[in-house]
Parts: sequence; C-alpha cells; structure tokens
Amino acid sequence: MKLSRRARRATLVTHIAFSAGWLGLSLALLALAVTAATTRQPDTVASSYRSISVFTDWLILPLSLTTLATGLVLSLGTPWGLLRHRWVLAKFCLTLAATTASAFAFRPEVSAAAARVTSGQPVESTIDLVLPPAVSLTTYVFITAVSVLKPWGLTRRGRNIRASARKAVDAKGVRQTA
Repeated sequence: MKLSRRARRATLVTHIAFSAGWLGLSLALLALAVTAATTRQPDTVASSYRSISVFTDWLILPLSLTTLATGLVLSLGTPWGLLRHRWVLAKFCLTLAATTASAFAFRPEVSAAAARVTSGQPVESTIDLVLPPAVSLTTYVFITAVSVLKPWGLTRRGRNIRASARKAVDAKGVRQTA
C-alpha cells in the first residue's frame, strides 16, 4: 500500500499534531501530579486530582489511539515500512506500550484516586500519580528523538527487501551509480 502525496501529508500532520498533544498532556499531568504531591492544602490536592482525572478520561485515549493509528498508517503506506527499519519498529512498540499503559493502568488508577478524593477520603500517596506521567514524558521525548535521528539501521526484513531490489535492478542490466 502506498499513500498518495496528499494522504501522506495529511496523515503526517495529524500524527505530529496528536503526538505533540500527547506529549503536552503528559507534561500537564506531571505538573498537576507534582502540585498534588508537594502541596499541603487539601483543596489544591483535590483540584489537582480532579483535573488529572478529567484530562485522563477525555484526552488520553483519543490522543494515544490517533497517534498509534496514524503512525501505523504512515509506516505501512510509505517506504519506511513497519518492519524495515529498527527505529520505526521501536517507535511503534513504544507507542503501543504507552497507549496500553495509559488505557489500562494509569486511567483506572487516576479515576479511583479522584473518586476517593471527591468522596472526602484521605489521599494515601500522591507520588503514585507522579511516576506514570514522568515515565510517559520521558518515553515521548525519546520517541521524538528517534523520529528525528532515525538511528539503528535496517531490520533483517529491510536488508532482504533492499537486496531483492538491488538484484532486480542488476538483472535488468541497469546499474545505479549514485
């Protein structure tokens, strides 16, 4: 499958916008979690928890799933391929892991904590809400660096595809010089 130029560009813009939104959301969640962990004011803690809950309930899944889907479309619809380059595969695996962790670990934990705070129960440990966005933020910055630097080279599949393409060119009697 090869994307047309217009489709590739639209998908790329969507991918970058949603990825940047996901990264920004992680930064905001980290700021709110640090605020909740460091303040002594119960109202501020409760407000921080409620805000974190709203953000995770409404934004985490749309941002993460759109980032994952557009990344998959880009990898399958462009010459980069999903299994041709190690950096593309690493980005996909990390995005899949972050999406899964956000949906099945962080969101339920935040919802339960916000429900406890809203019902007036004491907060046990606010540091538990600092670690997930800190790890997420680090992961997204790493994924961004990998996108820009494109390290590590081809996978075995990528090397085989490149070798097959060279053999096909050589079999036609045409040699590429540059």
